[in-house]
Amino acid sequence: QVQLVESGGGLVQPGGSLRLSCAASGNIFSINAMGWYRQAPGKERELVAIMPSGGSTKYADSVKGRFTISRDNAKNTVYLQMNSLKPDDTAAYYCYIVARTIGGPIANYWGQGTQVTVSS
Repeated sequence: QVQLVESGGGLVQPGGSLRLSCAASGNIFSINAMGWYRQAPGKERELVAIMPSGGSTKYADSVKGRFTISRDNAKNTVYLQMNSLKPDDTAAYYCYIVARTIGGPIANYWGQGTQVTVSS
């Protein structure tokens, strides 16, 4: 019913930048929030940034001042601009939305994940 397609991951040196994109499609009626989580090997999935519709954007303390989340509502797309990347940012990054489908309930949806590796 709802598909999330991510792009933009890859290998980058410390101090470098990457921009992740996630486009949502399907029978979407409305989107309540869009955001990004990440999961490093051996660790739990954690919130990176989330942008509720009409609410305040929230960032993990570890990425404040370095990462910026943005949305293009006309395209149902969320972006994550990541600057000053550190090796600790290495993880699989997952797009996340809270959406209502046409004639359906509000539900959570996840992307397939895109790998970000920060290494020299």
